Order: sequence, then structure tokens, then C-alpha cells
Amino acid sequence: MLKVTSTGINLITFVKGNLKSVATALALSRATLRTIKQNLFWAFAYNIILIPTAILSPLIPFLRENAPIFAAAAMALSSVTVVSNSLRLRRFGR
Repeated sequence: MLKVTSTGINLITFVKGNLKSVATALALSRATLRTIKQNLFWAFAYNIILIPTAILSPLIPFLRENAPIFAAAAMALSSVTVVSNSLRLRRFGR
């Protein structure tokens, strides 16, 4: 089967023999690209906000002794956000 894109025609293979799979594949690819863009936004947002905060945390009185813990928690929160957002694709088509 063929998939027409803005760059040309690409071959794709379908397990099922119906044409509804084409529409589903296109919708899934759009949802995947949207999720990738959202994940990039959240990753950059966390890095822009929390890396300077982690660097300056020894100067903040209530974070002074817990600076490494704060940095680790910020990184973990960033990863959890990106993975959770990606897992939403598992519900696609239901």
C-alpha cells in the first residue's frame, strides 16, 4: 500500500487488508508527532527552569543542605512527565 506524504510516496505494509488502516496509521503518526513536540517542550521547560534553580540551590536557605536531592528530584520529575505523556499513545484508537 502507498502513503502519500509531503516529501513523496512511501511504501507501508498493513497487517489487515482494509483501507481503514490507512486512516488509522495517519492519525497515529500525527498523534505521535504531537506527543514528540510536547515532550520536547516539557524537557526544555524543565531544563530552563530547574537547572539554574539546582545550581543556585546552595544559595537558597531552605535548599542549602538538600541541593543534590533537589536536583535529583527535578530530573526524576522531568523524566516521569515525558514518559507519562508518551504512554498516552497506548490508549490511541480506544
